[in-house]
Amino acid sequence: MRTLFLAGLLAATAFAATAADYKAPRNAFGQPDLEGVWSNASLTSLERGPQFKTLTITEAQAKAMESGRARMMEAQSRPTDPNAPAPKAGQDPGGYNAFWTDPGTRMGRIRGEVRTSWLIDPADGRLPYKPEGYKLYQDTLNKARNTFDGPEARPLGERCILGFGSTAGPPMMNVLYNNHYQLQQAKDHVVIVVEMNHDARIIRLADKTRSPTHIRNWMGESIGRWEGDTLVVETTGFNPGESLRPYFGASLFLSPDARVTERFTRVSADQILYAFEVDDPTVYKQVWKAEMPLNAAKGPVYEYACHEGNYSLPGILAGARKAESEGRRPDAVDLAE
Repeated sequence: MRTLFLAGLLAATAFAATAADYKAPRNAFGQPDLEGVWSNASLTSLERGPQFKTLTITEAQAKAMESGRARMMEAQSRPTDPNAPAPKAGQDPGGYNAFWTDPGTRMGRIRGEVRTSWLIDPADGRLPYKPEGYKLYQDTLNKARNTFDGPEARPLGERCILGFGSTAGPPMMNVLYNNHYQLQQAKDHVVIVVEMNHDARIIRLADKTRSPTHIRNWMGESIGRWEGDTLVVETTGFNPGESLRPYFGASLFLSPDARVTERFTRVSADQILYAFEVDDPTVYKQVWKAEMPLNAAKGPVYEYACHEGNYSLPGILAGARKAESEGRRPDAVDLAE
């Protein structure tokens, strides 16, 4: 154990020294070059799971977790048996296997440390909801799950407007698959193309004018500036329709009046340190802060090709209409049956 600890300490120290000495290359405009395809795929998530007590764990602990996840994914990715008996009426028909998912295979590593959450403040790695903010989140989540009146009431991911789980951001979160981002730079703009759901966020560098408060864009309005080698982006004016960003047990909620400040710093040839903080007093007790690595990935980014009105949405609404015609509440039945 002592040997492992010393090895980890030496690796972290060597990484810190290398990062401190690194100087990002410049593009034709003299700006730090952030262009390329990057990925935030990881086994680490925004909030810290109950199995972790600290922000960091040892390499040995991380390797054990990564090996366990690899075995689980291998089992879940086995081909589906085409000769399996058909489910009986009322039974769960099951789902497809997991070979198509790509959540990542490793825990996140920042400055040579293995991270158990992206959140660094609060220190417990949990989102600091106010009681009324958490109630707002829960009420919105329940409404999104249980309203079937029409397509407008369904979550944005189902409607192919924005990727689920705050993939487009800001802040940009890792999810089950399609975790690639392509950064493109011009003199007065930076564009972030998001693999999940074909979103593209335009960050203005020269024009600092904010839109009137009644104009609320998807992904908000992002205005950036350079502070040394760091691109700082402040985003406000979020659309009320994107307050809920659902992703299994790791959903995120931001009010339309939230302010998100992001910092992109290239710390090595193959990594950008992506740090961000969220100021949203409507929902949270304090400003919360996080940091995440964006790791270099092989391009190109292929088209996601999500389109509104695909088979899923008509199926969901048709299931609700069938339940209603039979005198049942759609939110009380399994619409996949």
